[in-house]
Amino acid sequence: MTQPPYPQPDPAGGRPAPPPPPAGWPAQQPGQGWPPPQQPATGGWGAPYQQPAPGWPAAPPAYPFGVGPAQPPPTAKRIPEDLPFVVRPSLGKRALTLGLVTLVVGLVIACPIGLAASSEGGGAGLLFVIPVVLLFFAVPVGLQLWLVSSGGPILALGPAGLWIKTRPTRGQAIWLPWEAIDRIYLRRWALEKMLCVKPRDPRVGSGLGAFTALDSGMQQAFFGTGFTATVNHADRGEDEIMRAVVGYAAGRCRVG
Repeated sequence: MTQPPYPQPDPAGGRPAPPPPPAGWPAQQPGQGWPPPQQPATGGWGAPYQQPAPGWPAAPPAYPFGVGPAQPPPTAKRIPEDLPFVVRPSLGKRALTLGLVTLVVGLVIACPIGLAASSEGGGAGLLFVIPVVLLFFAVPVGLQLWLVSSGGPILALGPAGLWIKTRPTRGQAIWLPWEAIDRIYLRRWALEKMLCVKPRDPRVGSGLGAFTALDSGMQQAFFGTGFTATVNHADRGEDEIMRAVVGYAAGRCRVG
């Protein structure tokens, strides 16, 4: 009598016996052919995406766009002019301001000298002190005008971020994505009204040289950040600059 097509119950345990393997195939032991279970890695780490073991500090949040201490932000010797909104220094406004300051200082010094020269004990030779004093003030004013005019743009905005100077007079600049900026605000000190850009990471801008560190420290004391751009001595108006900042930032950083 032939064997039925279905396995018969095992008399010992009441469970059906497995069918015999086909001819030519090796007999396989239970569990054979399956990969062994993966052992945890050395150090207590288990499967991927496992949380760190107790006692390990949590990983710091990633810096936007991969920029951080290990990868400093891009810098340039001069702000590029290929962005949609570029702000340049106004040589005329700067010259007018510095000229008025020099004139006021010259008058303050010239009046006492003129009175002394016109007195009985004075001499006409004292009047030659006036042009010397004016020349003494005119030389640094002219130097500052040359530094400002030769430094290129002071600010450039685009959909991804902005370029801003790291030093007030020279052209060295740094690129900051909008997501890397904490706040943009206006602040006045003396005759300057500055657009101030404060990054989220205070370490941004470090390692750019001793002179940059000195300038940045002075600006930190006056404006709260080392990245500033003038708005009252620029070729564009303050309202136009702030509208561009709000439009391109698109809510990715605080403005005001």
